[in-house]
Amino acid sequence: MTDPLVLFMPSGKRGRFPVGTPVLDAARQLGVYVESVCGGRGICGRCQIEVQEGHFAKHKITSAGDHISPPGAKELRYADKRELKPGRRLSCSATIQGDLVVDVPQDAIVNAQVVRKAAATRPIERHPAVHLCYVEVDEPDMMKPLGDLDRLKVVLSRDWGYERLDTDFALLTGVQKVLRDGGWTATAAIHRDADTDTARIIGLWPGLKNEAYGIACDIGSTTIAMHLVSLLSGRILASSGLPNPQIRFGEDLMSRVSYVMMNADGAGAMTRAVREAVNELIGKVCTEASVNRQDILDLVFVGNPVMHHLFLGIDPTELGGAPFALATSGAVHLAAAEIGIAVHPGARVYVLPCIAGHVGADAAAATLSEGPHRQDRMMLLVDVGTNAEIVLGNRHRVVACSSPTGPAFEGAEISGGQRAAPGAIERVRIDPATLEPRYRVIGVEQWSDEPGFAEAASGIGVTGICGSGIIEVIAEMFLAGIITADGVIDGALAARSRRIVASGRTFSYVLTDSEPKITITQNDVRAIQLAKAALYAGVKLLMGKQGVDHVDCIRLAGAFGSYIDPKYAMVLGLIPDCDLAEVKAVGNAAGDGALMALLNRNHRRQIEETVRGIDKIETALEPDFQRFFVDAMAMPNKRDPFPRLAAAVSLPAPREPATTEVGGRRRRRAR
Repeated sequence: MTDPLVLFMPSGKRGRFPVGTPVLDAARQLGVYVESVCGGRGICGRCQIEVQEGHFAKHKITSAGDHISPPGAKELRYADKRELKPGRRLSCSATIQGDLVVDVPQDAIVNAQVVRKAAATRPIERHPAVHLCYVEVDEPDMMKPLGDLDRLKVVLSRDWGYERLDTDFALLTGVQKVLRDGGWTATAAIHRDADTDTARIIGLWPGLKNEAYGIACDIGSTTIAMHLVSLLSGRILASSGLPNPQIRFGEDLMSRVSYVMMNADGAGAMTRAVREAVNELIGKVCTEASVNRQDILDLVFVGNPVMHHLFLGIDPTELGGAPFALATSGAVHLAAAEIGIAVHPGARVYVLPCIAGHVGADAAAATLSEGPHRQDRMMLLVDVGTNAEIVLGNRHRVVACSSPTGPAFEGAEISGGQRAAPGAIERVRIDPATLEPRYRVIGVEQWSDEPGFAEAASGIGVTGICGSGIIEVIAEMFLAGIITADGVIDGALAARSRRIVASGRTFSYVLTDSEPKITITQNDVRAIQLAKAALYAGVKLLMGKQGVDHVDCIRLAGAFGSYIDPKYAMVLGLIPDCDLAEVKAVGNAAGDGALMALLNRNHRRQIEETVRGIDKIETALEPDFQRFFVDAMAMPNKRDPFPRLAAAVSLPAPREPATTEVGGRRRRRAR
């Protein structure tokens, strides 16, 4: 007789097992992650599953309620003492009696996967580096003179399969009290980052401990973003962010490196600042989720190379000039206490590898999240920030580089620029006939020309324009004919619109009349042109290395990339021509990659291997970079055609050079 076939959903993993096999054992043999802290004793309730009944033609399985054993004593006891929803079973108690389709519930606290990205609804299969193991330890026996810790290790080996176990020294002083307080029962936290590693006991509690937490953190040059996650359920319990306090030492990365070079304690001051911010943010997410920070056992960090080095306490001076040498490019493993992170004393930290001198662990995390190396198509992944990190490739080859875009996209170097905050203009539309603008500000639902806008905005005001607003207003100015393809504001239009005003020897566009008056100056346009040209030139270099003249899909990552309208990014020539339907913002992909590495240690091995295979391109050494840069100053580009964009957007026709009068002087407008 053929053994019953068992299919686990949503993973789709299947296998045949003898009648009487516990469902939990079947899951483990197939690599389906079902949590069990108590080791199958029916105490923790973490291993809940549901049986789906009916004929599943696609899978050729007929699953029925009587194909699983009736509730046993362990389940009945658990259901009596705690809640067990109708239809839910404990997989440690229930056994296989026939063909089954088993669902690991995604809405329960014991779910085996977590959906982080609402847009992609991609599950993350859990296999964390830290596990909780409940044990019942033999009491001391004069005839068997093993120490308390040694007997604990024996049980962990027997019940949980940990043959090689080290112990944090800090636990030695408390192990006897813990075991006696728990009546010779305890929960051990075991850390093993890779199958080849010796496992280590990093925490011990009396009795049954039914929860442990992890942190996934992206240390950006502008913002530090963090998720607090249950390591047992995979649920994100709280997410928050703080401005990176290093901004006071410099807006962009190179200015911070310069600060280190010019100040004896520069590196130390910035390291202290970022670690204090991380500790503050941990406190913030713990308070929001009502979690004790001492229950945080595993932490994953990502960041660009300068942030990576400063967080770890490494002087970033070598990153300030060629050959941009990293102190270490591989993944970093350490104890949280070694870098002053205030969590559980035994907590461990994992920092993803860096790709190159200016393509950091954040780019590696974004690569892990979006997976160009898993694609058949040519994917362009761009993390837009003060230093754009660019990855291009497919499953055959991946190349990467960085490009110095500067802080213009984040509001710096722009006359009315500010960071994204309530009151900042984030969306702009300009009527091409009247040249009149309408806009939307952060914190207000209505557009500026809609009823109720003035009342809604009165509390926060219209205070400036953030990155996404800058992109849109300049693109709209180009589409409306206010600026030419070479980025010159057309002063001749002052005769037909009060919005075009003289400003020294150039002209500006008045976006808002109220105070503070927000204008887009010629210098603002130039700052954006320089930034977008640097990014595009980097993309062109990578396309040349791949031998392609187009990309199949584009992913815009980072906090700024999340709010860019792909159409306007392409109108400016920030990104290459592509089907607009294939251009998507993917949010904080670096944070998502950190989350993947936190919840599944196999993802750590995957990205380490991927990074070793990425070809790194140094833009400073490429003779074509300057040529690509000059061509990319035009909108969208001086040489490269944008046929897919032109099919979706009516681009202005090329105009002949003209002259404008500013302050009585005649000035020829350059092409």
